[in-house]
Amino acid sequence: MTIDRAVIAVAGSFILLSLLLAHFHSDNWLWFTAFVGANLLQSAFTGFCPMAMILKKLGIKPGSAF
Repeated sequence: MTIDRAVIAVAGSFILLSLLLAHFHSDNWLWFTAFVGANLLQSAFTGFCPMAMILKKLGIKPGSAF
């Protein structure tokens, strides 16, 4: 798995988790969903992604997902 695919997987997991938490716990978890979405949007324009940096330090290999 490359960093690109891992970022997509982590972001999708965070979004689904926060939606579940918003449904069963508190609507304030939707702010976390918005944060993940905003981070994905800004990384599309700037190329800066904190999650990619974390995954690289964890040893996930870089490369193109497609």
